[in-house]
Parts: sequence; structure tokens; C-alpha cells
Amino acid sequence: MNRIEIRTVNVVQYLQPLREGGSLPAIVKADDGFLYVIKFRGAGQGKKALISEFIGGELARAMGLNIPELVFMNLDDSFSKTEPDEEIQDLLKFSVGLNLGLHFLSSAITYDPLVSVVDALTASKVVILDSLISNIDRTVKNTNLLNWNNELWIIDNGASFYFHHNWQTWENHLARTFPLIKDHVLLPKASVLQEAKKEITIRINKNVITEIVNNIPEDWLLSEGDFLSPNEMRAAYTTFLCTNISMIDKLVKEAEDAR
Repeated sequence: MNRIEIRTVNVVQYLQPLREGGSLPAIVKADDGFLYVIKFRGAGQGKKALISEFIGGELARAMGLNIPELVFMNLDDSFSKTEPDEEIQDLLKFSVGLNLGLHFLSSAITYDPLVSVVDALTASKVVILDSLISNIDRTVKNTNLLNWNNELWIIDNGASFYFHHNWQTWENHLARTFPLIKDHVLLPKASVLQEAKKEITIRINKNVITEIVNNIPEDWLLSEGDFLSPNEMRAAYTTFLCTNISMIDKLVKEAEDAR
């Protein structure tokens, strides 16, 4: 029985693009009355970025980290017809179908390593999360973190699992650690990595990973020219994460050495 229940909502209003994101996410209103930041399937990295976003987000939630609710968002073709901006018009046209939404955190501010406060356990957990999912994009230049109600929230995991951009060589990544953790924005504050590791290994196991991966929409796993079938891809994501959990000691040591 699934513990993870992802709601599906319909976009009813396109409000504004968020220009700070390279993939032009936007604030939209859904038919449940709430506002969401929508990540579009028609953007640069396409559906693979949505998969990274989804797995990374639900893993973070399973670890006890703060992440806005994730929903699947249906977008119909009516929005591109009324949009005057050609770039956004094309994006909306290519994104008809199922996209990913994050609950919009009104008045949240971008995490600033010089000003924002984060406790050592949270920082340590985020560092280990990003090692496990090979997230190359949580740096000082682009923190992909928010402060909301005096707490740290994780909002963007789209640059993770880069092995899935070439399925023919994905197994080569299984024994690798993640040296790029040295650039992680929270690494200086991640002073209790051993404690965080213990908590993560209690919370994350093969069942949790399988459940998250099984919730990836089938449609996102179908791309022209892909080398693997959707079921083989699910198995690959699961194997990759289970392998990384099994070598978490090595990943934590790498992060400690980088500190």
C-alpha cells in the first residue's frame, strides 16, 4: 500500500513567469484554489528534470526535511493560445499534458548563506541528500533553498541524477562518489554529518525508494530515442539510490573531508 499520495490538479490560470529560473517556471493557479510554481515538461531538460525534481523532493520529505507539497499538474492547450510572449507561448504549447507543481510559499525569501539561519542537523541532511542524488546545483551562486516561516525549505532538485541523460552508460555511475559536494552551499554549516547519516538510514530504505520511484508518471518515462523501457528506468533509479545508501559512509566521509 502506498504511503505517498500525490494529488493531481488542473491549471486554471497562468499568472506570471519566474524569470530567475533558466527553465522559466511560472506561478499558476489550480482548480483546488491554491497557487503553485509549475515546472514545465517542455522546458530545457524536459521530463527528466521533472523526474529529478520529484524523486529528490519526495526523498527529502521522507528524510524529514521541509519541502512544499508536490502535485501533478494537468495543462491543456488553451493557455498557449492567449499568451502574447512567443517564448512562453512555445513553452506552454510543448508542455500540454502532465507537469509538476510545487505549492507556492508566499513571501518566502531565497536562502542567503551570509544572512539566513539553518541548524546543523538540517544542513547536514541536505548535504547528504544532495550527495545521494548527485545534485550539482545547490551552490552559493544558486542555492535552490528558501527561508519561509523561519525554516529552511528545499525547492529545486532538477539538476540531479545526471546519469539519466545517457541511459547506455548509467551503470558506470554506480560506484562513484560525489566530489562536487565540495561546492555545496550548506557544507560549512553541516557539522553533524554522522548524526544526520544515522537519521537518514533509519528513514530511507529500499521500500521507501521503490515507493517514490513507482509514483513517477509513466508518461514522463517515455521519450523518443531512450535506450531503456519505463520499467527498466524505474529499476535503474531504484538501484542507483539503493547503491548510494549502501555506500553512505563513503559519501559522508567525502563531505567531511571537503569541509
